[in-house]
Amino acid sequence: MNLGDILVKQKSINPDQLKSANEQCGPTDRLDRVLVRMGYCSETQVLHALGELYHFDVIDLTHPDIKVDMEILKKMPSKLVHRSKLIPLDRVNGSIRVATPDPFQIYAFDELRMICGLEVKPILAKESEINEIIKKYFGVGGDTVRELVDEDGLEVVSDVGESAGDLAEMAQDASVIKLVNEILLEAINERASDVHIEPYEHDLKIRYRVDGVLRNTNVPPQIRQLQAAIISRIKILSNLNIAERRVPQDGSFKIKVHNREIDLRVSIIPMVFGEGVVMRILDKQSILLSLTDLGFDPEMLKKFQHVISQPHGILLVTGPTGSGKTTTLYAALNGIVSSEIKCLTVEDPVEYHLDGINQVSVNIKAGLTFAKGMRAFLRHDPDVIMVGEIRDLETAETAVQASLTGHLVLSTLHTNDAPSATTRLLDMGVEPFLVASSVEAVLAQRLIRTLCPHCKEAYVPEKLEMPPDLDLRGQPAYRGVGCRECRNTGFRGRKGLFELMLLDDDIRELVLERSSAGKIRNLALKGGMITLRDDGWNKVRAGVTTISEVVQATKG
Repeated sequence: MNLGDILVKQKSINPDQLKSANEQCGPTDRLDRVLVRMGYCSETQVLHALGELYHFDVIDLTHPDIKVDMEILKKMPSKLVHRSKLIPLDRVNGSIRVATPDPFQIYAFDELRMICGLEVKPILAKESEINEIIKKYFGVGGDTVRELVDEDGLEVVSDVGESAGDLAEMAQDASVIKLVNEILLEAINERASDVHIEPYEHDLKIRYRVDGVLRNTNVPPQIRQLQAAIISRIKILSNLNIAERRVPQDGSFKIKVHNREIDLRVSIIPMVFGEGVVMRILDKQSILLSLTDLGFDPEMLKKFQHVISQPHGILLVTGPTGSGKTTTLYAALNGIVSSEIKCLTVEDPVEYHLDGINQVSVNIKAGLTFAKGMRAFLRHDPDVIMVGEIRDLETAETAVQASLTGHLVLSTLHTNDAPSATTRLLDMGVEPFLVASSVEAVLAQRLIRTLCPHCKEAYVPEKLEMPPDLDLRGQPAYRGVGCRECRNTGFRGRKGLFELMLLDDDIRELVLERSSAGKIRNLALKGGMITLRDDGWNKVRAGVTTISEVVQATKG
């Protein structure tokens, strides 16, 4: 019986799939890899079939009881760990169990036997799990760094005396290119929004921002020696001046990962121990969400959809930087855009390109401001206009005029809650009657991390943990335990907290009287407005997030 027969017997594949895979196998291809590549079966199914065929055990390396033999791992050459994917586990009766995704590596097993003086007993494990262990102990790009530092004899060069030519040569080295690619690929696989490369006196730190929180990334200590080469490679990709290290520089470049294009916006600033780099990852797929994906309460979503379906008026989305305002506006545009509607946006800058929408970037040097862009838009017969941000009186007045002449205007403001938006416009100098007659609704929002669905658990919170305004009504709260799916953080992904204030006649009356945000807030609450905090408690009761996340997002 061969591997294909066992997979058919286990009902992992059917005979037709086996026949198709055999036809696709070239002279150097292996059937198991072709089956996985064609999507006929999983890596786990193949491992169990190989285990049955050759009498090997199959192990789950994510199990907490699994221990790595560090003494032998330190003795192993880089190629045995990184290329052959061998991980020594434990010793039993003069032999060592070794995790491998490939049981046919006879020469690699022999080499390991000579290094440790023990009989090698292979155990099958998923390659992805072995890669996680390699990253844990050797860091991201560990193999590449070792090659560059040890095998290529790359020298550490001082901060002075590096010519632009030397830097360009180093940056174009195949191994440096591979190392930067590995750093970016790891960031994208981790769902990071930003990559921070930070130089210190004896260290180069790489951190990823995932779900709004910065995480240290395990990298080999030798990476400090490659600092100049890594930064020069990023500069070359971003079309920046590699010889200039005294002033900040900004650039951008595109990469293609998993068959999708991703834009990266790069900012480089000179620091005491070298240049610091922050790369913003702009993944179009991550922002093209529908309104139902954002975390709206069903009743609030209906009201919001009604607002954006209006033919004219202003919708303001408010919140601090990084609270997801742009994502909400894009989701709103995607919800209303069609072949019958002309939609124009003016942004600073355009971060994501949307199909069916005409987008313009602000260019202050050339004199193209938000206000000028909007005034030009009005001659292009638009139905919907999106303005990146209302920052000044000129932009605010232009937005008001556009809404009063029959256009729907979507924009953002920096205020802490929805009722403060109207008073902010008045403070800018917009006349109360213009605010009252043009603004239809204000949506305030924050972002909270959502619990990992794979490891969240119910529990009864202690009294000290319970805020006075939270009533769980006898229900449990939830928390994340931590698992491999969420990198042991307990959280995976983010949702919004929302506060939607619709301007009815009573609220418009208060705006005309220049009433305080507090008075407007009290009236809106009487009218049924759900606050950010209350929306958060609803999500706590539903098991979407934790008490501490809501407290953190809505404090002050």
